[in-house]
Amino acid sequence: MSTLTERTEVASGYRAGRTLPLRVELVRQLKRRRTLVMGAILAALPFVLVVAFAIGGDTDGGSGNRINLMDTATASGANFAAVNLFVSAGFLLVIPVALFCGDTVASEAGWSSLRYLLAAPVPRMRLLWSKLVVGLGLSLAAMVLLPVVALAVGTAAYGWGPLQIPTGGALDTGTAAQRLVVVVAYIFVSQLVTAGLAFWLSTKTDAPLGAVGGAVGLTIVGNVLDAVTALGDWRHFLPAHWQFAWADAVQARPEWSGMIQGTAISVTYALVLFALAFRGFARKDIVS
Repeated sequence: MSTLTERTEVASGYRAGRTLPLRVELVRQLKRRRTLVMGAILAALPFVLVVAFAIGGDTDGGSGNRINLMDTATASGANFAAVNLFVSAGFLLVIPVALFCGDTVASEAGWSSLRYLLAAPVPRMRLLWSKLVVGLGLSLAAMVLLPVVALAVGTAAYGWGPLQIPTGGALDTGTAAQRLVVVVAYIFVSQLVTAGLAFWLSTKTDAPLGAVGGAVGLTIVGNVLDAVTALGDWRHFLPAHWQFAWADAVQARPEWSGMIQGTAISVTYALVLFALAFRGFARKDIVS
């Protein structure tokens, strides 16, 4: 029979909660090449942008009379960090989320090690929970790494100072740091939909590339649909519609309504997708 049946008899001293500890799974994932490569790419982006601004000169020549966040990139380290988040939130930060959450279960199946983990025995729900927590943790770490490196690089290149608001005014360094923390937190929450898609697909396929690519592809489709203005108010139900609502936090008087709506949409979709992943995996025949 192809189904791997968990034992009903429990050995003396066995505790399901002690199987596959989070620290073990975390170390395993940190040692993987794709984790190191993704971290290197995110850490390198601020250096690439510094060089680009140095070659391109002033940042206020491409938008006519309209001033946007990009125009203030070289005003201070805080502005530079905000710009790094702005240019990467729409796509680049989607990649580590899809990678860390989509590759985690499918890779075990691809290596034919998934059945041996369950025979260890690691309960299915425990295995999924450990992998999901570590995947989300690495995704959050990736989102924190980018602005931290950008802040350090931007401060070295442009100096330490307040965050200049494109529409006028500035946020002192303390307030700017708090707002950037809020921005990173919101971007992470907004990407929970991608995490849910990737994790669900990871439990459905033995091909890690299919899970990661599928999550990225569906995220891109959501962005395309949000650009279709003919959909009208239906776009408000798309997570992509709220992905840049965090820009309202980088204002003298922050506006939270968009971020609240975006959070509600993202969390709702994510919970449904995570539930589908756990439900489907509990009934799945493990043959690899």
